[in-house]
Amino acid sequence: MVGVTFSFIFFQTNAIKTSKYNVFTFLPLNLFEQFQRIANAYFLFLLVLQVIPQISSLSWFTTVVPLVLVLSVTAAKDATDDIVSTFSDHFHNLFFFPVLRLRSEKWMNVQVGDIIKLENNQFVTADIMLLSSSEPLNLVYIETAELDGLTNLKVRQALPVTGDLGDDIEKLADFNGEVRCEPPNNRLDRFTGTLTYAGQKYPLDNEKILLRGCTLRNTEWCFGLVLFGEERKKTKLKHRNCGKTTFKRTSIDRLMNVLVLCIFVFLGFMCTVLAVGNSIWENKEGSNFTVFLPRQDGNSAAFSAFLTFWSYVIILNTVVPISLYVSVEIIRLGNSFYIDWDRKMYYARNDTPAEARTTTLNEELGQIKYVFSDKTGTLTQNIMTFNKCSINGKCYGDVCDYTGQRLEITEHTERVDFSFNPLADPRFIFHDHALVEAVKLENPEVHAFFRLLALCHTVMAEEKKEGELYYQAQSPDEGALVTAARNFGFVFRSRTPDSVSIVEMGQQRSYELLAILDFNNVRKRMSVIVRNPEGKLSLYCKGADTIIYERLHQSCSKLMDVTTEHLNEFAGEGLRTLVLAYKDLEEEYFNQWKQRHHEASTELDDREGKLDELYEEIEKDLLLLGATAIEDKLQDGVPQTIEQLSKADIKVWVLTGDKQETAENIGYSCNLLREEMNEVFIISGNSPEDVKEELSRHARTAMKPDTADTDEVANGEYGLVINGHSLAYALEPSIELEFLRTACMCKSVMCCRVTPLQKAQVVELVKKYKQVVTLAIGDGANDVSMIKAAHIGVGISGQEGMQAVLSSDFSFAQFRFLQRLLLVHGRWSYLRMCKFLRYFFYKNFTFTFVHFWYGFFCGFSAQTVYDELFITLYNLMYTALPVLGMSLFDQDVNAEWSFQHPQLYIPGQLNLYFNKKAFFKCALHSCYSSMVLFFIPYAAMQDTVRDDGKDVADYQSFALLTQTCLLFTVSIQMSYWTAVNTFFVLGSLAMYFAVTFTMYSNGLFLMLPSAFPFMGTARNSLNQPNIWLTILLTSILCILPVVTYRFLLIQILRQAKATLPPPPRRARIRRTSSRRSGYAFSHAQGYGELVTSGRFLRRPAVRSSGFANVGRTTTGFSPMGRSAGYSPTGRPQNVKAPDVEVTSLQMFRTIKDPAL
Repeated sequence: MVGVTFSFIFFQTNAIKTSKYNVFTFLPLNLFEQFQRIANAYFLFLLVLQVIPQISSLSWFTTVVPLVLVLSVTAAKDATDDIVSTFSDHFHNLFFFPVLRLRSEKWMNVQVGDIIKLENNQFVTADIMLLSSSEPLNLVYIETAELDGLTNLKVRQALPVTGDLGDDIEKLADFNGEVRCEPPNNRLDRFTGTLTYAGQKYPLDNEKILLRGCTLRNTEWCFGLVLFGEERKKTKLKHRNCGKTTFKRTSIDRLMNVLVLCIFVFLGFMCTVLAVGNSIWENKEGSNFTVFLPRQDGNSAAFSAFLTFWSYVIILNTVVPISLYVSVEIIRLGNSFYIDWDRKMYYARNDTPAEARTTTLNEELGQIKYVFSDKTGTLTQNIMTFNKCSINGKCYGDVCDYTGQRLEITEHTERVDFSFNPLADPRFIFHDHALVEAVKLENPEVHAFFRLLALCHTVMAEEKKEGELYYQAQSPDEGALVTAARNFGFVFRSRTPDSVSIVEMGQQRSYELLAILDFNNVRKRMSVIVRNPEGKLSLYCKGADTIIYERLHQSCSKLMDVTTEHLNEFAGEGLRTLVLAYKDLEEEYFNQWKQRHHEASTELDDREGKLDELYEEIEKDLLLLGATAIEDKLQDGVPQTIEQLSKADIKVWVLTGDKQETAENIGYSCNLLREEMNEVFIISGNSPEDVKEELSRHARTAMKPDTADTDEVANGEYGLVINGHSLAYALEPSIELEFLRTACMCKSVMCCRVTPLQKAQVVELVKKYKQVVTLAIGDGANDVSMIKAAHIGVGISGQEGMQAVLSSDFSFAQFRFLQRLLLVHGRWSYLRMCKFLRYFFYKNFTFTFVHFWYGFFCGFSAQTVYDELFITLYNLMYTALPVLGMSLFDQDVNAEWSFQHPQLYIPGQLNLYFNKKAFFKCALHSCYSSMVLFFIPYAAMQDTVRDDGKDVADYQSFALLTQTCLLFTVSIQMSYWTAVNTFFVLGSLAMYFAVTFTMYSNGLFLMLPSAFPFMGTARNSLNQPNIWLTILLTSILCILPVVTYRFLLIQILRQAKATLPPPPRRARIRRTSSRRSGYAFSHAQGYGELVTSGRFLRRPAVRSSGFANVGRTTTGFSPMGRSAGYSPTGRPQNVKAPDVEVTSLQMFRTIKDPAL
């Protein structure tokens, strides 16, 4: 019997359900959701008005047809999305796992209190308490990539009392215990509970729990007791805490909401004006018609005006057409398909295409101002390679020619042959043959170096076949170091809790593991104490250079100086460095130290402090062995992508959990931080006051020393690096605004040692105070909160699980695809949407305003100026194809030009293509066009007769002429006359005439006289030359303002470009880098001291003024720096040598320059 007790907890099933509908609830729920939109509810209200005979002057189908179409399209889209979610739920819920009741059970049917069996590489299906495992000491190894984004292995261990149960089914079935634990919460790093078994209580902590989302690794099997199901699991609560998934809306959507409200107000204003006009007309003119059109009893002029108001609400409803929302959805869907189909964003190595996981945010991609990026796995490959090393003062890893000159390493450079080592990893690549020769010559320092790498680590080895080793490391760094030692002849083979087995140059040796001095945020180093087979005691230590140097023996001073030079070289190349040292121990001293270590480890008070004192005592007088340099390779194209984004005025902020030194070096490698920057500010205050002082007085004063304003324009290029504990202070309400202003003045920002919550807080801070669009990109579960917080979330489908992708709006496999997503697809989508909205509002405002002018000539009777059929088909058929063709296929420039000129992206950030100003310009243009379209045909038809003398000035002929002029006018108002647009325009006009001649035919009139009253109007009117002359005249007058405006704009731009002075040349500031990389322990916690070794030296930038210095100069200053003619001998190179005859080229420049 197994019991699990919680307080006031009601258990639910383990099934996942992310779908919203089922067969019975889809229709009512979907309609309810759709009518919560103001536009849909508005048109439903219009439909109700249209069934009132006293109000409606239009047939019901003019509103029903568009409304049904909109509801159907949206319902089909929602149903498709929900069906996908339903299939995904079933796919996961139908996984089978062995349950103790001696049967395989579906995942969804697992219940609290069940004992389940997990096998190697299986997904943990619920939050469970570990009972037993196949490994010694009941250990299990788990991967938590789906929880925290880290692929490193973590260790969990069962209680000894439950571990004795093993895999004996009878014993497990007889297990009679009770678990009392805390209710589910969002803390994944802690667990509090007790197990009562056989009359004894045993404490339960996080080391005994496997959370749902983990993956079992290197463990044949394990048994566990289910504690929490789907709805109560800690991981679900954690994800709720990280950020609730909300419906994201684009800035254009938010602007549209404001504009629609303004349109409603304007619609009410127009209807009021026409209603007042009707009241006045009824009082003055209407009485003349009461003889043959008597009013109904009780109908006064005021009541007639009231009815007229609602009648015009129906007639003028096209000012907010319902087809707008259908068209927007189609455009967004089409642009999403372009992303899905883009082969240039397909990553063949992993067979991963780009995916637009949402269809509502495409145009937002063209307005990004801030990009918040993770580092490991997003900018880098998260694949570490052993690149170089320094051993006993000699540097290895470079390839030199016979003269000693360093050669560039390429794919064709000869590789080291490791065939002498049968256990070598064939994927390991190294090019310096000198190191392997030193190993073969049994150099003692080189052997000690690789012996340390093979022993001082926490890597787990898995050997499926003889000689086929697979390492499971807690960090890629450790895996790279152990792999390097393996290839150079020191092969880590296996380990137990108290021993480490390695193969040294072909000989199997087992070292007794006596102690592990683990890493923490203060120590910044790791040590192991081992006894070799000969009985010799040794301590091996690896860590940050500044920490190890403080503990070296005095005899290592000269070696330390040489190693420091090598470290600086490694750091200058962006490599992650680590210093190695060792010491031999005496047996007697170690026994005493071990006794004191045991006493300290059992203390309840200040246990960690006492252990640290013992660690400090034994880790001194170390002997330096050398240093390693590991390369965390950048993904292909990362530097170029960041440079392109910078040219597009997109600011990139890196938010990473890695230590500062590592992140800073990657920043330099990927062009996020550059040597040419005026300064890179390091914010590392340990109190709110220190952080505020560093931000305001140091950073902001340096960026704008001559002014006290708060604008965000710095007098140069600056970078900002801030670590996690300082960021916590910077995000406090009293400092956050100062931090934001300082950070926004910098060209790039790097936040190190940040938590997932801090990532989201930084994004929210920018969204709160900056009216900009943000994008967050990451690859791990620890990036989910950031991705959800940003306006756009992008997931990298890499090596850290799929949680980031599942929470994202767009996903692809490589960071370099981001530039294509933004500069090409994003810019095109934004431009197309803005053109669509301008064009759509223009054609519908023009359509509607003609009704308004006609009201003054029809006695404000709410008579329509167009045929009802034309009103119904105007947006659905006659003008739909041109606007959709432009919105789906329009490209102002191709993709190559978008990359060559990333500055084209900037107008989207400034929201220049569609804003309130552009909207009101569109409304004014529509007002002008509507006046032309009404009054020109009105005047042209007044007192006009046909060629045969018959009158053509009737209502039906006027309606036909007006709607034909309207259609021609709006069709030719296209931005570009491409083949696609021309085809759609001509096709729409052909469709219009085909439908018009058909509907105005005698046959349809004879069948349904009331539905087709315009019999013969088309053939009688459109065969007259004056009708076509009127169409031509109205079209020219309507497009004349547009053509004039564009002509004047082009002329003004040409004149401005001709008079602009050339930009002043700026001498680049070159500084000598002294940054030092540091080794990133995977199990690092907290924040250490910043690893730096000096200040950057920089020269003041020299700017040329005016045009006097264009070309070669013979007088004045000489700019400093190599690019400005700097000579190592100190001789200025820009000064003309005396007694040298001026060449013709020099004479030409001398003559031409003053005239520029």
